[in-house]
Amino acid sequence: MANPSDLSPVADFARRHDPDRFLCALFAPAAQREPLCTLIAYNHELARAREAAKTPLIALMRLQWWREVVEHAAEGRPARRHEVAAPLHAAIASGALDPADLTAMADAREIEAEEEGVPSREAFDSYLRGTAGGFAVAAGRLLGTPPALLPALQGAGALFGLAGVLRNAPILARQGRSLLPPAAVPQELAREGLSRLREVVAGLRALPRPARAAALPLVLARRDLRRLAAGRAVPAARGLGDRLAVMLAGLGAPL
Repeated sequence: MANPSDLSPVADFARRHDPDRFLCALFAPAAQREPLCTLIAYNHELARAREAAKTPLIALMRLQWWREVVEHAAEGRPARRHEVAAPLHAAIASGALDPADLTAMADAREIEAEEEGVPSREAFDSYLRGTAGGFAVAAGRLLGTPPALLPALQGAGALFGLAGVLRNAPILARQGRSLLPPAAVPQELAREGLSRLREVVAGLRALPRPARAAALPLVLARRDLRRLAAGRAVPAARGLGDRLAVMLAGLGAPL
């Protein structure tokens, strides 16, 4: 495992705020780990836009601020002073991260600021494809995934996002919020996710080894969805079994 003292500031940020994706990023080629950690950090900032805001309007303003960070980098304008904005600017300027992917990730988060919540199952599926699925697409593009395989990666990311929403549903409920569609039954959603997972894995069989890190969150999604489908809680902290499963898949075991 990575020694925190050896990490760059943005990589350490990713490790602290999104340990699941950070663990997966360790199996990316060395040259791509820094921009991948930057992508993780950016995704975290988008995810916390609503959590850190007192009102939905402020959440939308936070998302717009990040869209402008991306836009400024794409246009060659100076980077904004922020611990994530600066490395994000550098990753975009170097061509490592695609501005369109990053903007789409911010757009997909707007539904989190809606006071009435997610209005339908279709909106929920679109949300998962745009957020966690959008992250997987951006990560896959960074790691050289052939375009034909990006839809399968998006599906893998969406399943990781589904597991995350189901894990966090009780926490949001205590805050009077929900990201689940109306009348959704969490166990049924978990079972549906497990059913889709087999098809997604089949679509990733031709994924090049250097791009494998973009698909590794699927390993954790499978383990979490199995727990949730059985009505069990997902541990707050990852156990040895979860970490070993990711490590084995990262070293070449089947996804």
